[in-house]
Amino acid sequence: MIQDVRGQLVRGIEGLSQVDQQVVAAVVGGILLLVAGGLVYRWLKRPAGKRFAAVLAEHEEVAVLLHPNPDADAMASALGVARMAETVDTEAALQFPGQIRRQENRAFRTVLDVEMEKLEHVSEIESEAVVLVDHNEPRGFTGADGVLPACVIDHHPGGGAGQEFTDVRTEYGACSSILTEYLRAAGATPVPPDRHDSEVDGEALPTRTATGLLYGILSDTNRLTRGASPADFEAASFLHPGVDEDLLTRIADPEVSTETLEVKARAIAGREVRGSFAVSDVGAVSNVDAIPQAADELVGLEGVTAVVVLGERDGTVHMSGRSRDDRVHMGRTLAAAVGDLANASAGGHARMGGGQIPPAVQADGTREVSSPRGDALLDRLFDSMSGDV
Repeated sequence: MIQDVRGQLVRGIEGLSQVDQQVVAAVVGGILLLVAGGLVYRWLKRPAGKRFAAVLAEHEEVAVLLHPNPDADAMASALGVARMAETVDTEAALQFPGQIRRQENRAFRTVLDVEMEKLEHVSEIESEAVVLVDHNEPRGFTGADGVLPACVIDHHPGGGAGQEFTDVRTEYGACSSILTEYLRAAGATPVPPDRHDSEVDGEALPTRTATGLLYGILSDTNRLTRGASPADFEAASFLHPGVDEDLLTRIADPEVSTETLEVKARAIAGREVRGSFAVSDVGAVSNVDAIPQAADELVGLEGVTAVVVLGERDGTVHMSGRSRDDRVHMGRTLAAAVGDLANASAGGHARMGGGQIPPAVQADGTREVSSPRGDALLDRLFDSMSGDV
């Protein structure tokens, strides 16, 4: 379009003097800038969901990457992307690094029959066009730092961006809410569990996808009681007609492993409380997903407003924090507590956060299976929750 406008204008100035041509050329340049600016403005004014669908439509296939050890929100968001890709005739392959350990997440994958492939090396990525969901920087597999994602959709703080599309909304409680908005903008209609997809007008939002997206919202916001925004409530309301309550119950109430119960018990029994803050070191664990579940239990105790639970697996200290105290932004609290420790990382939202302190590496390159523990680390965490770090 811009080339056609330019051609017509340039042909109209043939035969003019050189000075006149320079003046007219400047005018032509200005017109072209205005046209280009108008096109960009119109593109940016389109709903994010429609812009994302347009990007998907330009690719024959995409790889949808989940973060390491994906949770329900990540899997639901990936299902949302896959559904959007299907509507524009684009193939979508769901991939993840790590393991799925937490019982609710394993149930989510099984009950909703989520097809995902495990990823260990960058060479295993199914497509050059990569879509990140529920995280904004590739991680968790060999060569992750060399991946340049085409699209990023997330609700966590971070500096990652996609080359073709980026939508990071840190005010949202769940990434699933963002994908729900996309599908709604695309005209999708949630299909009731007792009806077939062909029985709704327009694009169908299958029952299993709607159920998954709702559970993704509920799980990341603790049933809309923690860190939920108005958009999360609106998304949940939109999805509700298409939710299968039986499937939802099977996901939300699976059997709890013996170790998870033991870790919760150790967290409660071994907690140290200072004022309204609590920290508990549960020691060695084989299932690191038991740590955030223990934190969920601990923050519900009477008189406790902010907690951090930590445990160790293969020399790495894993931390999970929860806060219902307006004075304690848990993501910033954990980041401040370990910010000066080598290779440590932490962050998150106001109400919940997590972090890791990996083993120290010796000068000769050997891995020392030890991390800061004991009273020194507990003091750091309490000081950070108190705002003294």
